[in-house]
Amino acid sequence: MRKIAVCSWSLRPTSAGDLADSLKRLELGCVQLALDPIRTGAWPEESVCALLAQAGVEVLSGMMEAKGEDYSTLETIRDTGGLRPDQHWEANLATAEGTAALAQRMGLKLVSVHVGFLPEERYDPEYDKLHERLRRLIDLFAEHGVELVFETGQESAGNLARWLAELDRPRVGVNFDPANMILYGQDDPIDALELLHPWVRQIHIKDATRSPVAGVWGTEVPAGEGEVNWDAFFDLLRDRGLEVNLVIEREAGEDRIGDVTRARALVEAQLQRIGGVS
Repeated sequence: MRKIAVCSWSLRPTSAGDLADSLKRLELGCVQLALDPIRTGAWPEESVCALLAQAGVEVLSGMMEAKGEDYSTLETIRDTGGLRPDQHWEANLATAEGTAALAQRMGLKLVSVHVGFLPEERYDPEYDKLHERLRRLIDLFAEHGVELVFETGQESAGNLARWLAELDRPRVGVNFDPANMILYGQDDPIDALELLHPWVRQIHIKDATRSPVAGVWGTEVPAGEGEVNWDAFFDLLRDRGLEVNLVIEREAGEDRIGDVTRARALVEAQLQRIGGVS
């Protein structure tokens, strides 16, 4: 059964208590949790788990952050994003080890990560290096009983599908974000979901408008105000039998509670329309 959740970072919490209070205001009992504050000790693990459990919050999945990412422009994130930069590889490997162990202790089965731009061609000098690094991380998380899922958008759906097939690992999947396909100037989200649906393990509910200038960021907007065709999107979820959790993400704007509330209403209306339940 699909569950509706929100990304913890969308609410910009200052503490686990602040997060629980925001979820209470939203009347949402499920969350995808940024794990770095707990992994680093900024949020004490035992107290966070106890507080969220007391508040009746279910953590559906986690999120791992790579070091040194700069999202200022498409060019800077291409250079700094995910697992590609050699200067951060050892730190990112250590982060992955700590995150996988933490996820296992928390009983999580899914952790998402931006892996960085995936090369299109095998002769690219980054190809073999990144292939080895991804397999190492997938296997590391699998050893802890956790599936690693890649965020979409930084490459075409076709290229991501080829990488997933070549990695040939049972414990790897996709966190599908339709807005990212638009923000990065990639495929139509519906076509991308059709191609990637065998690997989709979780979906981010987010919307955006495409930049008219190639190589420039699109604009994130509240769900329902952008270019994602939500009717077609949810029709495809129904037709392909994708019963995965739907996690609202909002990374822009100042009315996060209001935007998440409206996104939830959109999701609930769509699920009712296609005969799904939340």
